[in-house]
Amino acid sequence: MELADDSYYESESYDDYNYTENNILAKEEYVFQHQPTCLREVHCVSLITVSVLIFLLGVCGNALVIWITGFRMKKSVNTTWYMSLALSDLVFCLFLPISIVHLALEDWIFGHFMCKFASSLMFINMFSSIFLLVVISVDRCVSVMFPVWAQNQRTIQKASVVVLLAWLLAIGLSIPSMIFRDVKSHMGRNICFNNYSLYQNSHKTVAVSRFLAGFVVPFAIIIICYSIIIIRLRNNKMTKSSKPFKVMTALIAAFFICWLPYHVFILLELNNQNYDPKILATGLKICTSLAVANSFLNPVLYVFMGNDFKQKFKSCVLSRMENAMGEEGRTISRYLSRSSSMDGRASTHI
Repeated sequence: MELADDSYYESESYDDYNYTENNILAKEEYVFQHQPTCLREVHCVSLITVSVLIFLLGVCGNALVIWITGFRMKKSVNTTWYMSLALSDLVFCLFLPISIVHLALEDWIFGHFMCKFASSLMFINMFSSIFLLVVISVDRCVSVMFPVWAQNQRTIQKASVVVLLAWLLAIGLSIPSMIFRDVKSHMGRNICFNNYSLYQNSHKTVAVSRFLAGFVVPFAIIIICYSIIIIRLRNNKMTKSSKPFKVMTALIAAFFICWLPYHVFILLELNNQNYDPKILATGLKICTSLAVANSFLNPVLYVFMGNDFKQKFKSCVLSRMENAMGEEGRTISRYLSRSSSMDGRASTHI
């Protein structure tokens, strides 16, 4: 989904992360301390606890999804989408301990390269996730609008190429973090922050472009696709159930809820002189944790959005996840097969 305009790591010492060098120097008197105070503050300890839980749940949950989609389920277009999402979230979660240590020590001890890399990784995760959600939404829309064509053209190889392109685009849009992230030493502390002072209007350009490319445009496409799908299915009366789209709807809703507050605070930061810096810092801390939580929510949604809730407790965890992820693909396949059959019968009458 930035994190002080650049990632979860940017929001660790959220005050340092969210401003340019001049802003940081202006607030040094109360932000930078020789002795870390995080472990003596309730809200900071709470953030560390939440981050540790996200790390544990994210690593275990996403690793489980990757194992199931890669080894337990038959490879398909649908499993390709879900495995790619899980891989993106897993890689990010594996680097969360860096941000946890930084938050606890209130000192960046990982060097200049990791300052840039950690921030970039956050945005690669954000962009790749939303781009994959867009791809899946378009895929579902095309499958409903053109079932015969989709049945013939939707292949694992093509899905893999699309996933690769989505990742490359996400990496490209994360380059600003590699450019603007910098490390500065002050009062015995190393600070990893966004140094926008070298380029005029760079802060605004980066924040607005990320909001548009990583939120507004993708969600507009997703909303259009799902509107078309709903209208088409209702008109054709091909299904009386919303099950085929429950998982995707939940994933999209989770991404929206997790990332919108973060983007709002990032945009507010552009005019930080009009707001209390402590309110901005606190808001960015909370919104950053919420955004990061999206990385472990996806596998949870795979489990609990599948079949009837009572039935989930009667089956093992692996079966629940496999059923949840396979259900959508099976329903779409039945829809495609039925549409193809209807089109074939219609052609014999023409």
